[in-house]
Amino acid sequence: MAQDTDPGRLPRLGAPAHQGVELRHLRYLVAVADAGTITRAAEKMFIAQPTLSAQIRRLEELVGTTLMNRRRDGVQFTEAGSVLLEESRTVLSLLEHGVSRSRQAAGLGRSRLRFVVAPNLPERLAVTTTARLQSTADLADADVVWLEAPLDAQFTPIRQRCADAGLGWLTCPGDALPDPLEVMTLGEFEPEVWVPATTGTGDRQLIGLEELTDMDVIHAPHRTSPGIYDAWLSILRATRPRFAFADPPFRQSLPMTLAFAARASHPTAVLTSPLHRTANQPVPGTRQRAENSYDMIRVGLERHPLTATAAVVWINDLPRHLQQVLFDTTDAEFP
Repeated sequence: MAQDTDPGRLPRLGAPAHQGVELRHLRYLVAVADAGTITRAAEKMFIAQPTLSAQIRRLEELVGTTLMNRRRDGVQFTEAGSVLLEESRTVLSLLEHGVSRSRQAAGLGRSRLRFVVAPNLPERLAVTTTARLQSTADLADADVVWLEAPLDAQFTPIRQRCADAGLGWLTCPGDALPDPLEVMTLGEFEPEVWVPATTGTGDRQLIGLEELTDMDVIHAPHRTSPGIYDAWLSILRATRPRFAFADPPFRQSLPMTLAFAARASHPTAVLTSPLHRTANQPVPGTRQRAENSYDMIRVGLERHPLTATAAVVWINDLPRHLQQVLFDTTDAEFP
């Protein structure tokens, strides 16, 4: 009697649910998740879309349940599909590291560490960390594959095993990170705050959150650093519940953003991403007016309410020799 292949039912009794599942099925599942649609996944994998659809259906038959719902705007994973997706990423990552280490043991290649760097880090921190990581990896006979991507508060690219480790902003206690992540912190940083010279702050070096939230506040877009954006927005809304960041007109140029803020019809402040160590934040003797600041003056925030912790985060089943590379990289004083 033929086995029941209705994807909404369990496999026949006595047949293990995983029987017949192959690595290619797991790769197909991950490819669809990363691409968002079966059509785009098929294009990236250079296979026909009907073939990929048939393989996904076959995987659902083998597992015994629906893994994803097909919609016009893409696929939506079911709860069961999300579980299998996470486990598939784990299996494929472990396999990749296992093959890499086997080749290394045979003298055929070096192990590889996929490292993601958040795009809005202070330049000195990013340069120092990546340079140390590269030199430490070279000594350990490992290659570093550099990736650049936004990192949310959950460090999703690492949890999803699109990267092995990364440097980004930690906005919650390290022990609050979800499994399977490990973390080492590199220091606490805070932003620069620029306000119009015409605001009623006098010659004070510091202002409070109440004064800041009375103004429009330009900050980097949410996609640049979602964790910091959400954490700081929550702090500011505790002072003024309806507070919202103004959309920045210029994404990368601080002087252009300052020029825009100085000429705004309503008092407008500029809040940068974290730039300075909290302990080393330069506090000028008088309010600081930088060259090309367009009548914007830099002030500090009382009691350092807006901070973020720079951290190196990695997946906890990373091979030990690659974890040691990360330990050696972070086991030093950072600027």
